[in-house]
Amino acid sequence: MAGAERGCSSLRAAGYVLVMVTNQPEIARGIQRPESLGEINRWLSERLWIHSVKVCPHDDQDECDCRKPKPGMILEAAEELRIDLRQSYLVGDRWRDVEAGRRAGCRTVLITGDGEETVEPTPDFTAASLAEASEWILGEVGR
Repeated sequence: MAGAERGCSSLRAAGYVLVMVTNQPEIARGIQRPESLGEINRWLSERLWIHSVKVCPHDDQDECDCRKPKPGMILEAAEELRIDLRQSYLVGDRWRDVEAGRRAGCRTVLITGDGEETVEPTPDFTAASLAEASEWILGEVGR
């Protein structure tokens, strides 16, 4: 968590708007209560200084527009918060994250510490942690 806190803090200090987009099919499957997930997301938002949280409570068979790899949650957040997706980065630990970011027009970073080692499409950068991802993003901005 320390690396995540440091990474998010650095990005926010640089002026980035932090949005968490998360698939939570456990809600559709009846395994997770929306209220419990809301408590977890509030805690994360406060701890990591996240501006907005978008949740897809659906499962694949629901064929919704918000479930990653579809970019629905990203596009919704961009419209609400006036985010330029061409200047944005999607950081995630699954192929669905990379694909959703690509579809939305973002640069993408894959965290491999606890996630998938290889994905298609290929992310713009691969990092071992959110702290490393944030360092790369901030380095990209300076170029």
